[in-house]
Amino acid sequence: MNLVTPMEIQECNEDSLIASARAGDVSAFKTIYELHINRVYGLCLRLCADKSLAEDAAQEVFIQLWNKLDNFDGKSKFSTWLHSVTSNVTISYIRKQRGWWQRMFDIEASDIDERSADLITDLSDLEKMIYRLPERARWVFVLHAIEGYRHEQIAETLDIAVGTSKVQFHRARTMIEEWMGNE
Repeated sequence: MNLVTPMEIQECNEDSLIASARAGDVSAFKTIYELHINRVYGLCLRLCADKSLAEDAAQEVFIQLWNKLDNFDGKSKFSTWLHSVTSNVTISYIRKQRGWWQRMFDIEASDIDERSADLITDLSDLEKMIYRLPERARWVFVLHAIEGYRHEQIAETLDIAVGTSKVQFHRARTMIEEWMGNE
């Protein structure tokens, strides 16, 4: 007699939800959204360092997910695939938004990052330091140190060289260590 674990039930249920959502079942997609929104938003927030931008990016992730659900091939866990989609969509979204803000108000990206970090008050000291990092260094730090991406994956995601990813990670780590030493 084979016993089915709760995890297997959830995976089986998620597989049927994905199949239903692919067939256009909006309520199945809503359930997928409810299962994953907290994790998606958390990653968006770490990458954006701005609550409002993270909320918008999370919405964009699920809009793209609806359109790209047929691309999920089942070779990996859905949550792993969704994590990759979230990273890619969020970084693209940030690039579009930052460009618009810079064109509209003629400001530097570092000015935006500093203002965003100052607005976020309900975070740990480490999280605040991460949000203070320059944008590209923050992306690499979050993807490598927090999300566990390899530098090769980060390089592909951000369209940079592997060495650049390593340098940005070292830069971020050094800045955080300096800030921790000063506080």
